[in-house]
Amino acid sequence: MTYDLLLMRFGEMAIKGKNRKRFEKAAMAHVLTILEAFPRASVRKEYGRFYIMLGGESAPAVIKELKKVFGIASISPVVAVASELEAILHTAASFMGSQTLPEGTTFKVNARRVWKDFPHSSHEMNRLVSGPLLRELPSLKVDVHNPQIELRVEIREDQTYLFSEVIPGAGGYPLGTNGKAMLLLSGGIDSPVAGWSAMRRGLEIECIHFHSYPFTSKKAEEKVIRLAHVLSTYSGEVKLHLVPFTEVQTLLTKAKQDSLMITLMRRAMLKIASALAEQNGALALVTGDSLGQVASQTLPSMNVIGRATELPLLRPLIMMDKPDIIQLSQEIGTYDLSILPFEDCCSLFVPKSPSTNPNLRIIQKIEATSPELTQEIEAAIVGTRTMVLRPGVQPPFNEGEEVIQEDWF
Repeated sequence: MTYDLLLMRFGEMAIKGKNRKRFEKAAMAHVLTILEAFPRASVRKEYGRFYIMLGGESAPAVIKELKKVFGIASISPVVAVASELEAILHTAASFMGSQTLPEGTTFKVNARRVWKDFPHSSHEMNRLVSGPLLRELPSLKVDVHNPQIELRVEIREDQTYLFSEVIPGAGGYPLGTNGKAMLLLSGGIDSPVAGWSAMRRGLEIECIHFHSYPFTSKKAEEKVIRLAHVLSTYSGEVKLHLVPFTEVQTLLTKAKQDSLMITLMRRAMLKIASALAEQNGALALVTGDSLGQVASQTLPSMNVIGRATELPLLRPLIMMDKPDIIQLSQEIGTYDLSILPFEDCCSLFVPKSPSTNPNLRIIQKIEATSPELTQEIEAAIVGTRTMVLRPGVQPPFNEGEEVIQEDWF
């Protein structure tokens, strides 16, 4: 079946009253960015809906990209026909006949007469359309309560739309409508999922990654760049801040507090992230913490670590089970990258018995007795490199290459 257009429905933002226009404008901007790759397609906005006029573009290809637009609840591929009874009946038969219909497939017709001058009511159209379908397609059976296929017929003055498939969209709020936050992006499974979840709630994100070269390889850094690049496909572009963390970690190891090492490192990370957030106009930090998953994510640990910043700490995965996080990472396309065996800066310094209940006063005392720590944190902020990643512009890394190329940004 060749489709003429796509019907996109809004999700939560449809009930946001005075903010609705702002949300729709943001969603439209995101849609227009995606349609740049499909020059024959165009978009039309109506109340509570977007219509994508395909103009010959492939419906599956366009849908694949539009499913990444936050704020859109669902998408339906639509066949358009003249608003004349015979044309509607003929197209309905072709539409249903193009589908695989095993014997006993149940269906119903759900007609909606938007154009009130059409000579037949919605109720009459249900009967007029379903009758010929039952005669021409004997494998069909009517079930008005729980049909396997619901043929929707939307009669308008200019055209009538026929569709049956409702493809789930990303949902949530349009990108950037709820402000900006900084995502602490490691090379693991959790943080990219947390970033995607934050974007889904209307946050624009910039990513921060802490690297400890030469303790960590350039391949570990490349892995994170690729993860941020995947996230850019959901937002149009993503900034990635690469923070040199080697000297900070080296200094912290001199404190000889192995059990507190992770706590001290994460507090330093939050201090650096907070400074970068201030420089870039972000109002919150996002992490991939999941309660109880590791020592630094117990409630006492998160309490002590979180006190290193005055910014709100957003933890989208805090109550999620690991299998659910893994499933989501597979769905958004980050899982295969996340499981690549390249270490991050935290994994190099995990003690045998990390503290799950650190004492805030002891932590603050350790930090206070190391004036060099503040200097190294400031040096890390100054030494941060920033790059912009965009969908469709693939990182030109060669297989086995150990040097990160930056000229493509």
